[in-house]
Amino acid sequence: MTEYRTEKDSLGELKVPADALYAAQTQRAVQNFQISGLPQYRAFIWSMATIKRAAAEVNAELGLFSDSDGTSAEDLVNAIKQAADEVIAGDHDAHFVVDPFQAGAGTSHNMNTNEVIANRANQILGYALDDPDKPVHPNDHVNMAQSTNDTIPTAIRLGCLWRLEELTDVLDGLAESLGEKAREFDDILKSGRTHLQDAVPVRLGQEFGAYARAVERNTDKLVEAARGLRRLGIGGTATGSGLNAHPEYHGKMVATLEQLTGLELERSDNLFESMQSMQDMVYFSGALRTLAQDITRIANDLRLLSSGPSTGLAEINLPAVQPGSSIMPGKVNPVIAEMTNQTMFHIMGNDQTVMLCGQAGQLELNVMMPIMGYNLFQMMDLMINALRTLKEKAIDGLTANPEKASGWLAKNAILVTALNPVIGYLNGAEVAKEAMASGRTIREVVLEKGLLSEEEVDKLLDVRRMTEGGILS
Repeated sequence: MTEYRTEKDSLGELKVPADALYAAQTQRAVQNFQISGLPQYRAFIWSMATIKRAAAEVNAELGLFSDSDGTSAEDLVNAIKQAADEVIAGDHDAHFVVDPFQAGAGTSHNMNTNEVIANRANQILGYALDDPDKPVHPNDHVNMAQSTNDTIPTAIRLGCLWRLEELTDVLDGLAESLGEKAREFDDILKSGRTHLQDAVPVRLGQEFGAYARAVERNTDKLVEAARGLRRLGIGGTATGSGLNAHPEYHGKMVATLEQLTGLELERSDNLFESMQSMQDMVYFSGALRTLAQDITRIANDLRLLSSGPSTGLAEINLPAVQPGSSIMPGKVNPVIAEMTNQTMFHIMGNDQTVMLCGQAGQLELNVMMPIMGYNLFQMMDLMINALRTLKEKAIDGLTANPEKASGWLAKNAILVTALNPVIGYLNGAEVAKEAMASGRTIREVVLEKGLLSEEEVDKLLDVRRMTEGGILS
């Protein structure tokens, strides 16, 4: 049977689980927002606790702490810093219980953080959770010089930056794996396809090299988009004016956060704008969406190129990682590529939510930040996990089927394109139509029509040369 203690906030008393580090405001949010049952992402817990840790240090340096109920200012600060460090390390994640779908702006998550750190700091100082004389107060001490309105957007920025290197490392690994396949498959000649119809030849290695380069370019876009996230508006407090914060607080907070996180950070050039506009988050989300659509395209190609295998293209073989059917024995499906598609679609949907949240800001505040942050953290989490899985379970073990590729290429009448500079487009079209209708090769039809000699046609139909560009002659 659950035991409770009584906590109090500005609305009155409320029962809270006896061993919970949170208090009344968090408990009200739990009761009010039983929406999804989803936990907060670690990035949000970490980033908020890091802000509280930095604020305690900065406010102490600025001489804003005073003794409380017989406890010295130094002891208060040290206890808050230790409690925040424990939250940063993940020791108290179970006490972050507010649903991601919550009151606007994120006051509930902010107070969840304030209450957990305050109560843990009180324990460190030797007080019981139900002691009415607890010296550390969640608002007066842990939330000193802060507002939900500047801590939450700062936390979203920090949380995204916290996992940025992890995401770019995964992308670098995927690009490297695709690049290795490009080199491995460089000698495999195959039919190119445009509009899903036969086109001039390419090398399988060229296709995979393009995939690798696309991933690299998306990585560059993500890094560039993340630059705006480094600009922090902490210190704007409620509206951007910095009311209740020391004039030096903003600059010192950015410097302290940079030191604590190891991230490259910078001061906002306009605290009011940093409170009003979520454009940096929307821009970063857009870069994640751009990556998602490109990965979707690559995953689609993997499914097409491995289709069949008996009645499809089957130019590549994806690793068999699980049976593909509950009714058809021996069937193996491209499940990793399918998972990738589904994950990328979800990420694109998340981006739509972030965009809608971004434009929903009004006057001095955007109250849609809680779900904007949740979606951004989820986008990064899903992208990291999906792309790591794609690399390890699909790309690394992928093999080519050269016989199938060359077989399709031999039937490709579009090879006549290489003859255009010599026999002309219209003659080429006639040759292609006749070759397709009769089932004969381009070479046979050209020789029959007397358009070129054997030596000329063999030189011009050098497929490897066709994949290297230029005018064949």
